[in-house]
Amino acid sequence: MQQEDDLRALAKIMEFGRAVSIFILVVHVYVYCYPSMSSWHLNLDVIDRILMNFDRTTGIFGCILWTKLMAVLLLAISCTGTIGVKGEKITWQRIWAVLTVGAVLFFMNWWLLDLPFPHEAITALYVVTLAAGYLCLLMAGLWISRLYRHNLMEDVFNMENESFMQETRLMENEYSVNLPTRFQYGGKLNDGWINVVNPFRATIVLGTPGSGKSYAVVNNYIKQMISKGFSVYIYDYKFDDLSTIAYNTLLHNMDKYKVKPHFYVINFDDPHRSHRCNPINPEFMTDISDAYEASYTIMLNLNKTWIEKQGDFFVESPIILLAAIIWYLKIYKNGIYCSFPHAVELLNKPYSDLFTILTSYPELENYLSPFMDAWKGGAQDQLQGQIASAKIPLTRMISPQLYWVMTGNDFSLDINNPKEPKILCVGNNPDRQNIYSAALGLYNSRIVKLINKKGQLKSTVIIDELPTIYFRGLDNLIATARSNKVAVCLGFQDFSQLNRDYGEKESKVIQNTVGNIFSGQVVGETAKTLSERFGKILQKRQSISINRQDVSTSINTQLDSLIPASKISNLSQGTFVGSVSDNFSEKIDQKIFHAEIIVDHTKVSAEEKAYKKIPVINTFKDSEGNDIMLQQIQLNYDQIKADAQAIINDEMERIKSDPELCERLGIESAEEEKRKAE
Repeated sequence: MQQEDDLRALAKIMEFGRAVSIFILVVHVYVYCYPSMSSWHLNLDVIDRILMNFDRTTGIFGCILWTKLMAVLLLAISCTGTIGVKGEKITWQRIWAVLTVGAVLFFMNWWLLDLPFPHEAITALYVVTLAAGYLCLLMAGLWISRLYRHNLMEDVFNMENESFMQETRLMENEYSVNLPTRFQYGGKLNDGWINVVNPFRATIVLGTPGSGKSYAVVNNYIKQMISKGFSVYIYDYKFDDLSTIAYNTLLHNMDKYKVKPHFYVINFDDPHRSHRCNPINPEFMTDISDAYEASYTIMLNLNKTWIEKQGDFFVESPIILLAAIIWYLKIYKNGIYCSFPHAVELLNKPYSDLFTILTSYPELENYLSPFMDAWKGGAQDQLQGQIASAKIPLTRMISPQLYWVMTGNDFSLDINNPKEPKILCVGNNPDRQNIYSAALGLYNSRIVKLINKKGQLKSTVIIDELPTIYFRGLDNLIATARSNKVAVCLGFQDFSQLNRDYGEKESKVIQNTVGNIFSGQVVGETAKTLSERFGKILQKRQSISINRQDVSTSINTQLDSLIPASKISNLSQGTFVGSVSDNFSEKIDQKIFHAEIIVDHTKVSAEEKAYKKIPVINTFKDSEGNDIMLQQIQLNYDQIKADAQAIINDEMERIKSDPELCERLGIESAEEEKRKAE
């Protein structure tokens, strides 16, 4: 009730002010149109004397502008305190138009009084323009009071509420990866930096195809890591996109290394541009568990469905069998035949000979007991199933080119050896992914074992399109390699892809142990997971209620997603969200970012045009200059097959010449066979 009384009192005051304004305007017309007032007999002596005395004291009628200004001032005050019904159709454009017309008619009509016309006509014209101008000013004032000032539709996507201040400092150290950015905050674009000051806490780069994850993030990782003297391992799914970048970056940064590194390539498609490396080099195999790890990696890469079935009998059996063969090759003649191609060829030999040879070694006898029990127990179907589970997938890998690459020893896989640092790129082919991934996965697993040691050179493992290859031990590498200065960067499309190819448990471990994350456009559960990871922010909420007399505005705050899943699902190319980790000595207040990563396209294009191709490594030329690559590769292939058969013949001869061993294995010795033949 008290409020209503106050409003009524305010309305009366405003009306009085407006009335005074109109009165001043009437006096203005009386003074400056006095000849007409006299001819129309509207003048009074009393009023004349009052006005003359007032003017003598104040000088208000000395200038035609003073009374007009006073009238307009009182009009403005009365309009300011007016409460009117708000109208959405009232705009500033309409208000300015009417205000301009009113000001022109009201203030710019003084020249009418000097026209050479009868004073009655001049007065009438002056009063009309003055009144019209006043009414226009009054209308503009009333419209301003009714203006709907709270336009909630200006920020329909809630951009301003969901924008936040990000890191603008460049925080660089000897290990860091620094990416320039541009982000929105405070209604304008700001320049900032994404500072990965601790890359050893691992990095994930997500994004749908075309989101720019390789162009904006992975490529920069490669360039900056090499420029800071890291040894590098790169899994190049679309060879040679990343490998070319690494090679050319190395050429310009050789001086950043204390010991000049060597550049190596593994490429099954083009042996001319591929080095040779034996991933199961016996020198780096210390016990049978290393053989098991190698076998595990190969078989799970060949059979991705086995990842979810680890522990099943028909999953473990072929893995154990292949592991036994690998370890046998390690101990046979000091490992001169210890290579993956030799293992494949041995596996394809008659199982009666193979099991006899393997079980002749005490360290393998217990390892193969499930197979021997089935053999001796007459369970031939079971045994054939166990062996076929290993043979069938491995036959896909019988390739002369693959055999050639995996039987050489051009280099070792200890890429972060301070005495012999390396930049190693292994290339896959999307068309032959199922075949190559198993072999390349073997390189991966061996590298994980060799680089995760103390006292080695700082190194980085960059895996693009991670789900295309099974990287055994990756979760452990992420969790433990930080102290050994191993930085891991993983690129893939979304978490569902990782769940499918690595299993949900291992996928969760990888997601939860990674400290740095970049995400371009992703959708579905991945976007929701990331939104939850980035947390919530205090956002302002506004609601407006309009009635006949006033507008009621309600403002409150509530916690809401800092970066909603819908925003992540609709990111533009080159725009990323994510978070980074910091160090004790390098604190980052705002670790979360939502920004466009700035790439100098002109500079990158110029660099790419100047790139040198990876040089030819093997010429395969004979004395006459002819290319004999196919002949050499086929010769190596035939030699491996011959080696496998020679191993079988040599070992069977050794066993049959040892009566005690024959008795233990339950086979006839050479002497018994000779006696029966006679």
